[in-house]
Amino acid sequence: MSMAERFVDNYLGHLLGQAHHALYRDFDEHVRAAGLSSIEWRVLAALHDGEALTVGQLAREVMSKQPTVTKLVQRMAEQGWVLLRADPDDQRCTRVAVTAAGRRVVRPLVEEARLHEARILRALGAGETRVLRRLLSRLAAL
Repeated sequence: MSMAERFVDNYLGHLLGQAHHALYRDFDEHVRAAGLSSIEWRVLAALHDGEALTVGQLAREVMSKQPTVTKLVQRMAEQGWVLLRADPDDQRCTRVAVTAAGRRVVRPLVEEARLHEARILRALGAGETRVLRRLLSRLAAL
């Protein structure tokens, strides 16, 4: 095989996917140990320290389809982790808020996620980490 560079070696989608895998590979064990699926973790992480979100907003936050998130948050409401309410400004929309029980489930995972991220980002240093966050935020906003 040629030593020429392969397309995927510099393809941004591939590199982002590989970086995502590196970041979550070990952390996912903590999520499963807490009894959560990865999407339940993302929902609780998105809600734990902010305002209630509509199902549509939440679907965008957790990078999933709205019907999937609708079913998921209904199950999570039955477990007592989230509360569903009609949006006061638009009765067709449902707002999702985390409950105290949901916060208790996600709080230790958020702390572990911060520690895990810090361990991984040590390889970059503070300056490169700031640049990486800024660039990724700009890409995500496109």
